[in-house]
Amino acid sequence: MGILFLKPALKETIWGGNRLKSDFGMETDLNNIAEAWMLSCHEDGESTVIGGEYDGETLSDVIEKELGMECLGTNCRDYTKIEDFPILIKLIDAQDKLSVQVHPDDEYAAANEKDIRGKTEAWYIIDCDEDAELIYGFKDDITKDEFRRSIENGTLLEKVNIAKVKPGDVAFISSGTLHAIGKGIFLAEVQQSCNTTYRVFDYNRTGLDGKPRQLHIDKAVDVTKCTTPDMPLSPEGMPVKHDGYTSVLLSECQYFTMTLIDSSSLFTDFSDEKSFTSLIILGGEGEIKCGSETYRVKKGDSIFIPAGSGEYTVSGNVKILHTKV
Repeated sequence: MGILFLKPALKETIWGGNRLKSDFGMETDLNNIAEAWMLSCHEDGESTVIGGEYDGETLSDVIEKELGMECLGTNCRDYTKIEDFPILIKLIDAQDKLSVQVHPDDEYAAANEKDIRGKTEAWYIIDCDEDAELIYGFKDDITKDEFRRSIENGTLLEKVNIAKVKPGDVAFISSGTLHAIGKGIFLAEVQQSCNTTYRVFDYNRTGLDGKPRQLHIDKAVDVTKCTTPDMPLSPEGMPVKHDGYTSVLLSECQYFTMTLIDSSSLFTDFSDEKSFTSLIILGGEGEIKCGSETYRVKKGDSIFIPAGSGEYTVSGNVKILHTKV
């Protein structure tokens, strides 16, 4: 199985900016590009293959028709069809603040939504304004009735926990955690492959269609954990120096393991039978070698390495978001 370079699906919203085009070289005629879905088999925005024998095909089709679900690895053995693809990775440019929102867990999503799973996610802050903030849970534990009343009477922002962030911070957003990305933040997000969002407050804005954006108050009240945050806004691990690179465990949960690789010369890794590997190049340029294949890599590239591909190396001065399941 060869490695695959992926073209992201791009999403335009009222709060997006232009850094995905100007800084990461993504070509599009769209404006206000808020999200690049760097690794996705979700029907709402699929990654497509760039180059090679599968050029122009969706990653979903390549896995279904050519590689087989076994390319995801034994950790994904219970995922028997492409709709089960476990994760979705995005780059997000928040030129303006996002709505206050929450996502369901697996059980609630399966019972109430078309998505077959819920959404737990983690954010790595790549860059942000000096005064950038997130909404992350509540300042104090409250009841669901108090939560509902605060939405209805316009006092929600008095209840939420507002946290300042800086580049390098990490937020683990388990399903049921109330959250919002603030203005002036550029981040990478690793999440379960789910596009279900319950919006509870959106600053009275209208969408691209000029209409008020829909709220989902009843479902949000059902699923929200009305508590203070349960994780610090920092990487789970400390930097570990290796020969040629440094690694930092950013976030790990039952759904994914997210690591930052900062290579000064050579990063060597092994794609075993347990999981596929996603590499998102966040900075620099270099060269990737896997088996007999050698390719140039640069900032903005998304690379899918099937499980069982064996040893691969990335040479050069490169910063990489490395994700497995």
